[in-house]
Amino acid sequence: MSRYFTRMVLRFTCLAILGTTPALAMENTHIRLGVYNFPPVAMVDHQKQAGGLLGDLLGELKREHQSLSFQIVHTSPKRRHMDFRSGLFDVMFFEDPSWGWASEAIETSKPVLKDEDIYVALNKTNRDQSFFDQIGERRIAAIAGYHYGFANLETDSDQLRKKFDIQLSHSHQRNIDLIKADRPSLAGVAVVSRSFLHTYFSRFPDQRGKFLISDTIDQSYELRMITRTNGPVSLETIEGLLRPLIENGRYLELVRKHGLQLPESMLRTP
Repeated sequence: MSRYFTRMVLRFTCLAILGTTPALAMENTHIRLGVYNFPPVAMVDHQKQAGGLLGDLLGELKREHQSLSFQIVHTSPKRRHMDFRSGLFDVMFFEDPSWGWASEAIETSKPVLKDEDIYVALNKTNRDQSFFDQIGERRIAAIAGYHYGFANLETDSDQLRKKFDIQLSHSHQRNIDLIKADRPSLAGVAVVSRSFLHTYFSRFPDQRGKFLISDTIDQSYELRMITRTNGPVSLETIEGLLRPLIENGRYLELVRKHGLQLPESMLRTP
């Protein structure tokens, strides 16, 4: 699909995805935004500056709306629901409602981003895709608080350790390094997002041949924007912010920059 045609399709489908209400006035709008490290979708540093796709997107939004301000609330994968419930933030970009949000009072947009998790092992002689057939029998490197398909979206660390031989960390990079160390007692398989691998191999192209990448997908997910029901910032407001960037093709450019994808619903010809 050509870039021009893709942009035209996005312009037509934008109204279906994000509604028909014109973009709202953003005078002095203050948004408390929950962010946890979910590279390359979203990152947050110790100065509470957002990075990844989210950081780029917030930069675009601030340029378009000078009076718009974001308060970045640094949360964690394990703590994000509790922090939301406590009222520390009202909005979260790029989240799957099935990741522990069923009991929360939220409103969700249509899907605006797509990715998937896959398995990574060290590429060794005589090792092939069958290595991933019994993933539950491997020493798994994963991230604490993330939801995984092999674990049926369970996030409780104690329960995961009872059911699996699992090493929980806070970094995809650390888990990849564990695989590279070739110490099966620490980790034999890491679960990472396809977009993270894209970013990693873009930075270190010489590393690509060192890894065996699974054809098996742990889970695919379509991410949405989440707002608090009856909160200070409505879902309509957040959708109104994103809509112009979808229509002019800038959002698509940012998504592709980070090795991510748009959901099928945003690429479907009307």
